[in-house]
Amino acid sequence: MRRAIAVVALHGVLAAAAVLTLLPLLWMVSASLMPAGEASALPPRLVPSAPTLAHYRTLFTRLDLAGALANSVFLATVVTAIALALNSMAGYAFAKFQFAGRERLFRLLLAALVVPAQVAMLPLFLLLRALGCIDTYWGVVIPGMASIFGIFLVRQYALGIPGSVLDAARIDGAGEFRIYRTLVLWLCGPILVTLGIFTFMGTWNDFMWPLIVLADERRYTLPVALANLAGEHVQDTELMMAGAVVTVLPVVVLFAVLQRYYVAGIAAGGVKE
Repeated sequence: MRRAIAVVALHGVLAAAAVLTLLPLLWMVSASLMPAGEASALPPRLVPSAPTLAHYRTLFTRLDLAGALANSVFLATVVTAIALALNSMAGYAFAKFQFAGRERLFRLLLAALVVPAQVAMLPLFLLLRALGCIDTYWGVVIPGMASIFGIFLVRQYALGIPGSVLDAARIDGAGEFRIYRTLVLWLCGPILVTLGIFTFMGTWNDFMWPLIVLADERRYTLPVALANLAGEHVQDTELMMAGAVVTVLPVVVLFAVLQRYYVAGIAAGGVKE
């Protein structure tokens, strides 16, 4: 009986925490459907008196947020695809290949994790400027093409791949790239999905770096365009909430669809050597 009460109490606390977490998101969606001025009324309303999609139409017609949405989709997809390829290759190499200085190089990479990203922004900006990548999509893509965290994540997972499986493929005549392409990628599927979600969400939500390297408004990503919009329409709460919904909804849907793969990858990614 006492155990049952404890379980019910635990589930009650978790349910209350979930409601408190979801409440701001639900109000954001509700406010985006309210007529102009209703979200700022006192006492505050929780549901719209007359739901309307006018603010969404304004975003995609008069304010042309569709271009920023397309930019975000394009950049997040390209960065994720390249990052998965490069991080998986590097992580697999660190896990299964023997080469001089492997452990020292990996420790050096791990040590670089403690360096704040903001510290590297200035030298990275100067490097990209020398390459002529400022105010281009490459200026956003190149910094996200590989990450120390991604290499570490894949490496830890790939350590669990039995060497006998790889040796059997080599005996059958498979080359190293074929083994990577047909065997390793398949076996590392859960962790690659996890890394893909991390990378896509990070690129999609990134505000600071696109703001630094992109000057042309036609290349703005969704967070930058929304911040620029907020400066002009700071009093239009409903319009801002509609923009926030457009920004948040794709990553929420992506996470909901791939949630079980994400959890499986995180649970299995702690394999130790």
